[in-house]
Amino acid sequence: MNIAQYIDHTYTKPDATRERVIQFCDEAKQYGFFSVCANPYWARLCAEQLAGSGVKTCVVVGYPLGANLSVIKAQETLLAVEAGADEIDMVMNIGELKSGRFDFCRQDIETVRKAAPKPIVLKVILEACLLTDEEKVRACEIAELAGADFVKTSTGFGASGATVEDVQLMRKTVGNRLGVKAADGIKTYVAAKAMIGAGANRLGCKHSVTIVNEAAKAKE
Repeated sequence: MNIAQYIDHTYTKPDATRERVIQFCDEAKQYGFFSVCANPYWARLCAEQLAGSGVKTCVVVGYPLGANLSVIKAQETLLAVEAGADEIDMVMNIGELKSGRFDFCRQDIETVRKAAPKPIVLKVILEACLLTDEEKVRACEIAELAGADFVKTSTGFGASGATVEDVQLMRKTVGNRLGVKAADGIKTYVAAKAMIGAGANRLGCKHSVTIVNEAAKAKE
């Protein structure tokens, strides 16, 4: 298993500097991570730094609350794609999901899907720590109906990040039809393996270098 190819090397802190974003891109190229995941402002810089490397540019949208107007999420997505984004990680409207307005939630995701047509990869962040199991299942079903490619556990700004139980539930719900991305709180190779074993086929990690170095030592 090439653990690096599961990893979206993630740097979405509000105090992100140009130098640190470039550092994350350099690390992604060095270690062969699947993508660098960054805030929209840094989309063009990431795309430029990663050009020709095979590492994708992933951009978060409606981040981190999901409470932006759909038209704003769509415009943010269009600009990210124009700047070179290969993948979009959007936050669903969590409040409207919990309000039971499922049609709106689907339309919100569809609006972003239209702004990022395939082959752009669209992931929908559920913020699982705020949802009941029933809401998690419904959120996954809505994301699939709306044309998403992945469902994702967390933004990294919630009370907690990915859990094995949430990944298992999400994988059970979407089967092999969608990808499942486990994000936040994955700090070790052991934790990364547990998420993959639970059904994740992508990992959002800040501690990516530590994880791959631990993986290399485990093979020695």
